Amino acid sequence: MKKILYLTDLAYRAKGRNYCEEDIYITSRLKDQYGVALCHPKCSESFEKDADLIVFRNTGGVSGFKEIYDSFVLRVKENDLKTFNSFDGKADMKGKQYLPELTRLNYPVIPTVDTMDDFSILPDTARYVIKPKDGADSIGLEFLTRAELESRQLTDGTMLIQPAVDLEYEVSFYFINDKFEYALYAPDKRKRWELKAYPYTDEDIAFAKRFIEWNTITRGIQRVDACRTKDGRLLLVELEDLNPYLSLLEVDEQTRERFMQDFISAIEESMIR
Repeated sequence: MKKILYLTDLAYRAKGRNYCEEDIYITSRLKDQYGVALCHPKCSESFEKDADLIVFRNTGGVSGFKEIYDSFVLRVKENDLKTFNSFDGKADMKGKQYLPELTRLNYPVIPTVDTMDDFSILPDTARYVIKPKDGADSIGLEFLTRAELESRQLTDGTMLIQPAVDLEYEVSFYFINDKFEYALYAPDKRKRWELKAYPYTDEDIAFAKRFIEWNTITRGIQRVDACRTKDGRLLLVELEDLNPYLSLLEVDEQTRERFMQDFISAIEESMIR
């Protein structure tokens, strides 16, 4: 029986999300076909070479253990360890630098800069948002007026600066490799994690796939988070290509079963490469 080392943090707590319940469900399905061991990335080094595949899942924000995470990624590359996701993405697994880059490339993203030197790129608005470039789960996020923003002298490139967008709702598109699986949204923007099935259009999926194609990750699960603006546009909020929470227990049984079958197929393919 092939062995999977499943990296997660079962004790991690986030508002509105049951990380541990999702991982318990997924591993309960994987154990029917594989030998599965769970541990935190902080403890994984001594087990890594014994695994046929390392699955990196709900560990929470890696900024909380950045040195350990960086060492893990280095071992993956030096020891040619098989992982899912693969560590060749260009999005959240490398921080949020991709948001200013995609802004300069005129992709449909919330306009983003990482220094006040580029402030003129942003639209004029009453409020702005700043957040750490290596942050997660809204940690360090602040809303500022233009005067407050200018007083902060943000020029070292460690913070993202964006206009505060007046949105209708947030929506997430979930992919395994380059295959679209399902979409969920929060129809009440005040209740971000009360999610429902999203009635997507072909245009919506084409929007999300632009970012999947841009990222060119070899294998893995990705979540394209977007917002619908008051004028009807979709804009990227973030592209989570490291350990996206899937809200898998919130979808209907048929969608969940299809996702798990595709996940297991993708794992099998990863093991034989």
